[in-house]
Amino acid sequence: MKPGMEAAQAELARLLNGSSITEGMYVRVHGDHLIAGREETSGPDGETVREDRIRLTRLATTKYGLSVKRHTGRWERTPFSGPMDEVVEVVHGLMQHLVAPY
Repeated sequence: MKPGMEAAQAELARLLNGSSITEGMYVRVHGDHLIAGREETSGPDGETVREDRIRLTRLATTKYGLSVKRHTGRWERTPFSGPMDEVVEVVHGLMQHLVAPY
């Protein structure tokens, strides 16, 4: 894991769990990315599947860019970037439909 990403992962998990909108989301690290999603039940056998929803990419020590996962499976960058807490505020304010449980 890249230096500082473990602390960033813990901070993002704290911010997400601090709101009913994003409570219960998992956070994982992939390179310079913090990926958050939900575990959803799908299929006829009730299998649990991890579904990534949003991605914060570290642009600088305390600056992150926000991307969203499209229905195609590809990540799409948004115009939002800044300190992690401000990016999470954008998610809470504008992207509730992307992070809500199914």
